[in-house]
Amino acid sequence: MRIVVVGGGVMGLAAAWQLTRRGERPIVLERFGRGHHEGASHGETRNYNNAYGDDHYLDLLALAREGWDALGAPDGEPLLRLHGLVSHGSGAALGAAKAAPLAGLADALRARGIPAELLDGAEAARRWPGMRFEDTVLHSPDAGVARAAAALRELERRIVAAGGEVRWNTRVTEIAPDADGVDVVTDAGVLRADVVVATVGAWTEKLLGGGADGALGIRLPRLRVTEETPAHFTPTVPGPWPSFNHFVTPGTQPANVYGMPTPGEGVKVGFHGIGDEIDPDRRPHLPVLQRELREYVREWFPGLDPDSAVPISCTYTTTPDEAFVLDRVGRVVVGAGFSGQGFKFAPGVGATLADLALDPATLAAPAFRLAR
Repeated sequence: MRIVVVGGGVMGLAAAWQLTRRGERPIVLERFGRGHHEGASHGETRNYNNAYGDDHYLDLLALAREGWDALGAPDGEPLLRLHGLVSHGSGAALGAAKAAPLAGLADALRARGIPAELLDGAEAARRWPGMRFEDTVLHSPDAGVARAAAALRELERRIVAAGGEVRWNTRVTEIAPDADGVDVVTDAGVLRADVVVATVGAWTEKLLGGGADGALGIRLPRLRVTEETPAHFTPTVPGPWPSFNHFVTPGTQPANVYGMPTPGEGVKVGFHGIGDEIDPDRRPHLPVLQRELREYVREWFPGLDPDSAVPISCTYTTTPDEAFVLDRVGRVVVGAGFSGQGFKFAPGVGATLADLALDPATLAAPAFRLAR
């Protein structure tokens, strides 16, 4: 079977790698060059956050963990740094864990055999003196960060080693299925495929929905594309530094907060999902809410220099319920809407998309289907 993966960010590369594990030799087409900063996959780290309570996310997390472990330690260091995650605060939780109390998240993790402990704020502050806490803290020791840039390199290496291809600087302008296959129209010509896996992030609506000439007209949920600008801050204490979620009290901050240590760059801190809505082809790359972010750090991170912020930029493509889209329409498999929380799930998302591509009867969890 000839499978073309459109989009060479982490989800497209993970899908192609999982296809090679199933004996296929996919071709990945990416409109930008290797290491580009136009999407949502660049940078050294992503939060490996396991604080989820819903079964469909915990199932996907387990599938992802198998993939992360299979990718191993390509440069002598595992792609997951499991230095732990702390979640705290009384506000609504991030993403799929919305409204779940910390005790409920702890129970859900323990039921899956994932270590979790509840601490009071004073004990948490003793363990992590660079941070401030109130009330209960959920500590997940089997969490931390994914080494994002290293993961992209290893996924590409494995795809090519297995006989697949990754073609950078190859823009797809149209996906045109017919009864016998799919024409994938690029700036360099037309490729014929049996199935296409589309993982194009912020460009999903333009390529698959109704937003561009030749678009397929797939009925997608509303996909809100925003530019998010977290920042790295310089530590003033040695740590230790965990990854973290802060579910803030509504009205006290612009949004919930997440972050993680990034060796050589500092500690990343960011508001979740509040950037300006943008056209990805006219992205301003401008930092927003940096004053508010500095003031948040000044209040909650006694171990960081609030005036040392170095802003960074990425995009979110967010669905109304913040749940992913993992589905198949005819000969086109769609992976989209990762809502700022997808990277840690990438090997599991890739496995799901690979199964969808190889078997039209496959279904993802109901929460991830277009019909929801």
